[in-house]
Amino acid sequence: MHVYRGHLLHISGSPTASTAHLSLVSEPNGALVVDTHGKIVFSGEFTEVPAECASATVTDFRPGFLLPGFVDAHVHFPQVFTTDAYGGGELLNWLDRCVFPAEARFSDPDFAREAARAFCAARVAAGTTAALVFGSAFPVAQDALFEETQRIGLRMVSGRGVQTRGPKSASALITDDATAEKLCRKEIEKWHCADAPGRFDEAMLQVALVPRFALSVTPTTFHWMGVLYQEWRDRGLYFHTHLSENDAPGVGEIDSVIRDFDIPDYLSAYDGRFLPGGASGAESLLGRRTIFAHAVHCSAEELNRIAATRSSIAHCPTSQLFLGSGTMPWMQIAARGITIALGSDVGAGDEWLISRVANDCFKVHMSTKAPDATALDPAALLFSATLAGARALDMESLFGNLDSGKDADFIVVDPALWPPLERSLSGVTDVSGLVFSLLMSMREPAIARVFVRGAVVST
Repeated sequence: MHVYRGHLLHISGSPTASTAHLSLVSEPNGALVVDTHGKIVFSGEFTEVPAECASATVTDFRPGFLLPGFVDAHVHFPQVFTTDAYGGGELLNWLDRCVFPAEARFSDPDFAREAARAFCAARVAAGTTAALVFGSAFPVAQDALFEETQRIGLRMVSGRGVQTRGPKSASALITDDATAEKLCRKEIEKWHCADAPGRFDEAMLQVALVPRFALSVTPTTFHWMGVLYQEWRDRGLYFHTHLSENDAPGVGEIDSVIRDFDIPDYLSAYDGRFLPGGASGAESLLGRRTIFAHAVHCSAEELNRIAATRSSIAHCPTSQLFLGSGTMPWMQIAARGITIALGSDVGAGDEWLISRVANDCFKVHMSTKAPDATALDPAALLFSATLAGARALDMESLFGNLDSGKDADFIVVDPALWPPLERSLSGVTDVSGLVFSLLMSMREPAIARVFVRGAVVST
């Protein structure tokens, strides 16, 4: 066993965003005891470490902090080199001018391997121990991503980005439906639970079905995806895509989807009701392992269906600022009990560090017009950056906080490595203020060490 000392900060138990403050643990003289299997066997005050651990090796990170590893619920692998790309407009313009051409480069195996190394290195630097990754259209790139992720020892759910139609700029990314289904099946068979065959409840590598968004696929695509999802639902397959990100009147994403499919609302496309008039065309793709990125402009009825199916939302405030997409209605979504996890959305998002996304999250919801404006509690921000992400991934029993029995996925934050953070924390006396200053002021240099299953992760 190994004892790690430091200031423990995490959201214990299994609360919601609105009750996270009641479960906030702050243990200045804290300790984590990790066994040889990478499990936390004790979490708490150092003086209460069990006597049987007296001979364990001790690593002292004080006055540093021990936090759960961050969970990024929405990040794009083939946009690793496309942050801060100027598209001259909102979502559809940006995709056409910046993203589709950049993603086409991932057909080159050497370039894909370079990108996979850069992507995983950025995750480690940001303390992101688990991520839901929107993948490349090219199997060679996806193989490189899974291989590099496995080599380093990070957790990941990913799936090839499926496009069966689109503009000329996306032509290199588009396949016919038969090819798209074949490639998805191959990826699932090769990589889903590759590190723990048949054990989706504990595997580090897992696969999702990932249509880019409704305008990138056809009714035929939704049909075979519904069939495939039902085949694999009981074996832990995920579904991940974008929902209601941009509402530019008449020409934006939402109006275009509703008009194109002749359906009553955007969510119907993913809910199996993608035929004209909202008629059923296949099994629903909603469920407890379904995560929708953005959900900025959903109707009340759509949110009710997301809640009823236990689907989750990846909130991407940094990206929404960049593309002028608006602000997700946090209070309406949280009131329905929907899990809200944070996503960097790199490359529309230009911050890899999830605490920086939490920083933007606080600011945008403070700036929302009444009555939706709210000052999010620091504990809710920490919850959304860690435990909520694990819950969205249906892996809360394994990671997301520092409770005894969980895998030892944690990061060491040393304020001395980032003087602005050290100064920000110097005058704080209450726990909520401590969490707030830590999340708002942290930068990558302050992350001194990253652990997954008790093992140090490095590139």
